[in-house]
Amino acid sequence: MKTRSVVLRGISTARPYARTRPVEVEELHLGAPREGEVLVRVAAASLCHSDLSVVNGDRVRPLPMALGHEAVGVVEETGPGVHRIVPGDHVALVFVPSCGFCADCAAGRPALCAQAATANGSGALLHGPSLLTDASGATVHHQLGVSAFSSYAVVAQESVVPIPRDIPFTVASMFGCAVLTGAGAVINTAALRPGQSAVVYGLGGVGLSAVLGARAAGAYPIVAVDPVPEKRALALRLGATHTYAPDEALGAIRELTSGGAEVAVEAVGSPKVMAECLAAVARGGKVVSVGLPAPDRVLEVPALAFAGEGKSLLGSYMGDAVPRRDIPRFLDLWRAGLMPVEEMHTGTLVLDEVNHAMEELASGRAIRQVLDTSGLLGV
Repeated sequence: MKTRSVVLRGISTARPYARTRPVEVEELHLGAPREGEVLVRVAAASLCHSDLSVVNGDRVRPLPMALGHEAVGVVEETGPGVHRIVPGDHVALVFVPSCGFCADCAAGRPALCAQAATANGSGALLHGPSLLTDASGATVHHQLGVSAFSSYAVVAQESVVPIPRDIPFTVASMFGCAVLTGAGAVINTAALRPGQSAVVYGLGGVGLSAVLGARAAGAYPIVAVDPVPEKRALALRLGATHTYAPDEALGAIRELTSGGAEVAVEAVGSPKVMAECLAAVARGGKVVSVGLPAPDRVLEVPALAFAGEGKSLLGSYMGDAVPRRDIPRFLDLWRAGLMPVEEMHTGTLVLDEVNHAMEELASGRAIRQVLDTSGLLGV
């Protein structure tokens, strides 16, 4: 079948993206779902900084690649061996299609699935090679087993989580990456307890989701740090109790918390910010790193912070989430008014406006923009 997809053919750092147009919408051929796979009509796909990191080369991926990894849609068809998902189901797409059998999956850490990492790194799907080809018949790779900036996508059944049909697509689209990663970093990785203090550096979609996770976990105070005043104001609406610009944050955090926070989340992808997070936590505090710095960036911190001060630096991929467990419970928190992710929605655009949307995200003006990929949103 045919699908309209956003395709990246070469790395680009030239901006503004709205003018340089690093990606194009192409009509691709999409193969039918194989055993263990499902065909999804993508309804809404959100833009994430991880998409930009593929465009600018910070995350090295095989090209050409059909982009997009945070989305929701409706199941159109299932391949052989698919039993728990049926046509008509509304599903959230997950960018780590865990196999369920490797050591990390068996240990309850499916985000670190080795088989999924191999498939995602090669641009394939969990159950086989890419199903996308362009007009010349050449292979186009999948992004993180999803390629959601498309009207249709075939994904592994392990990449979908059924969701209630009454959840608006624009809301649900943020739960497969931003909420899993940000809220999961606080709730799963840091295991934040009620009454503990928390600070979040970087207020994009993931950082703001960490604020939401800290609010849901009962943290106090919740400090949000970002250079953009509008993002700090939004963080206050989402549950932060205090906000600071980066140049004033460290001293203010230490004074507010009598020496340092108990948990800090780094959602920038900057070694410098990671080091400041380590300085901002108290003795015995935890720093959770969820940002994705370029591979050649190096972190330098005082070595004595660990054995001498009992601090911890924890990596968190996809918020250490178990998607089939966490997406439903985070959606329940949304229903209860504790995760108002709609506040992060800064615009809905059609697929052909993707370069403009990328520039808005890269500039810091946008938090989470949603692409109407197949007309189901009626944009």
